[in-house]
Amino acid sequence: MQPLSPGFPLTDFVLALPVLVFSLVAHEYAHGAAAYRQGDDTAYMLGRLTLNPLPHIDPWLSILMPAILWFGSGGRYTFGGAKPIPVNPRKYRNYRRGDIIVSAAGVVTNLMLTLVFALLFIGLGLIGRAWPDAIGTLDVGQRMMVWGVQLNLVLACFNLIPIPPLDGSHLFYYLLPPDLGDRYRSLQRFGFLPLLAILLLAQPLISFLLTPAWLMLQFLLRYMLPWAVGEGWNIFAA
Repeated sequence: MQPLSPGFPLTDFVLALPVLVFSLVAHEYAHGAAAYRQGDDTAYMLGRLTLNPLPHIDPWLSILMPAILWFGSGGRYTFGGAKPIPVNPRKYRNYRRGDIIVSAAGVVTNLMLTLVFALLFIGLGLIGRAWPDAIGTLDVGQRMMVWGVQLNLVLACFNLIPIPPLDGSHLFYYLLPPDLGDRYRSLQRFGFLPLLAILLLAQPLISFLLTPAWLMLQFLLRYMLPWAVGEGWNIFAA
């Protein structure tokens, strides 16, 4: 990920971290809310059906790892996660339908947040044109909104990668023949190990799979940047 303010990644980290945490929490909340509507009250009973970030935050995944990756890469890259929402698919009224809806809920939420942040960026630009004295504050707000767009696009596309235990693996499962699908789903017993192995050993593959996120980002920026206030936005115009 490219830092929005060149030369001082701490500034961008302070802007990006709250957006990242909120987006991760919203993603997990969406899974829990969808599961609840499908008949599974596991997340509700465990107090996870809330937008309060505290029950969802994992100190390592949500705070320490993003910080280490951010500063270790000089502000070029970060990655994080929240505690996965516990679900019990056996409680779904319809297993197949429930599994698909619950698995897709987080990605759909991130895509919706992408549009919300893009519209907020434009809204801040409109305020800036009517209230020039507030441009400094509005510029900071717009930079946070760009992080919201970028991070939610990455979260959506990343979670669609069909590697267990990502959401995409649950959706991809239903495209496979039953026997092959069962063997594929059995990879879930290894937890995050397959994903970590690919992140460490096949970063070019992950970058390729995230190409749709960068293409959608450039598409949205074409409509957002005309409403930018402040200076330094020309680095995104290319």
